[in-house]
Amino acid sequence: MDNDKFFSLLIVMAVSTYLIRALPFTLFQGKIRSKRVQAFFDYIPYSVLSAMTFPAILFSTGSVIAAAAGFMVALFLAWKGKSLLTVAVGTCLMTFIVSFLLTLV
Repeated sequence: MDNDKFFSLLIVMAVSTYLIRALPFTLFQGKIRSKRVQAFFDYIPYSVLSAMTFPAILFSTGSVIAAAAGFMVALFLAWKGKSLLTVAVGTCLMTFIVSFLLTLV
């Protein structure tokens, strides 16, 4: 790819990214009055993060079973209010143990 094409594509991507982010601020200058619309915008980051993270969790190891076991431990430890380090270590240990046990079978 030559430099002219690269920089023209870079400019188009930068402008389109800027417009996507700046357009809502120009269209919706006032406060959102609808509680349903506000709730929708409040939950978008959680939905997108979950949609991107969940498939990565299940297919991060060689075994979906080990990944699901680690995910369940992570959910349980987070539900119990444990620290992020405890959740991460517990998840890694459970995934390792289940993967090891599955190799023995």
